[in-house]
Amino acid sequence: MTEAMLEAVKPDDTIIILDTETTGLDHKCEKLIEIAAVKMQGTEIVETFSSLVNPQKPIRHSSFLIHNISEEMVQDAPNIEEVLPRFLEFVGDHAFVAHNAIFDYSFINEAMKATYGKRFVNHRIDTFEMYRSVFPDEQSHGLNALLRRFGYNEDVVHRALDDAMCLAKVYPRLRALYEQKFSWQLSQLKNVPYLMERYIRMQKASQSLQAEMSDLKDIFKMYFQNGGAPVEASTGEVMVFNYRRSYSYNEKQIWEIATEAGVCERIFKLNPRALDKLVERSDIDERFKEAFREARLSMHEARNINFLKPQIVTESPEDSEES
Repeated sequence: MTEAMLEAVKPDDTIIILDTETTGLDHKCEKLIEIAAVKMQGTEIVETFSSLVNPQKPIRHSSFLIHNISEEMVQDAPNIEEVLPRFLEFVGDHAFVAHNAIFDYSFINEAMKATYGKRFVNHRIDTFEMYRSVFPDEQSHGLNALLRRFGYNEDVVHRALDDAMCLAKVYPRLRALYEQKFSWQLSQLKNVPYLMERYIRMQKASQSLQAEMSDLKDIFKMYFQNGGAPVEASTGEVMVFNYRRSYSYNEKQIWEIATEAGVCERIFKLNPRALDKLVERSDIDERFKEAFREARLSMHEARNINFLKPQIVTESPEDSEES
């Protein structure tokens, strides 16, 4: 959720909270098998939508283990061409909220392109990103952890309507905290010169601590390599030692095997930065560049802060003699 979205979608606006279940993880080759949405006005749920979808293809076993939706359960369900118009009528032009929203958006967007030849353009709000922004130190930022954070003990069951209802319970409170954090950040703009000095002090302290921690780790490794036993701290943490092996692979061979096994999405991750360079600055055929551009889902601008080191000007011998 961006700062602009805070202005575009007010807390009392009607919003859609949605969730989907799918045959697999790759939106390019997998399909929707369940789609559900909750319509909220302010903090009140006013309407719900839910439908199974016949994907007309097998459901991956790894996905079945997550949502427990079997092929028998969807064999008599309507196909996406029947479900999508009803879903779009329910959603209207309202912004939608989802946890890890790009996943749900990608599948709905693919269904839109296949059915209508156009994209799903509704504004999206990602509670995963909001949660990570407000509570960056949490070990997990999944929906279960979000529910626990706000005192709900039920577990996510990975059925679309149930999960959308769970997210609807916590979204207003998460948004309120997110807005408080944003408001606090705005209030600090007048203090930027002081905050910069503070940041630089913290950065230097952090670098010093990192260097010292690295030295200590080297000593710990030597201790274990010389037969040392696990060590328990007074606070209960136990320091142990283990080996982790890593291998290099024939990438072409692995790609072929992974494609046949249907596990590409588990071991291959797209490198957007490398792809951007390929599209913008390489000499590959223009038709491939255009195809890559067509596959883009959205555009994000990274805003980076850099601290330039002061340049130290030294006198040359000639300058010294002249002076």
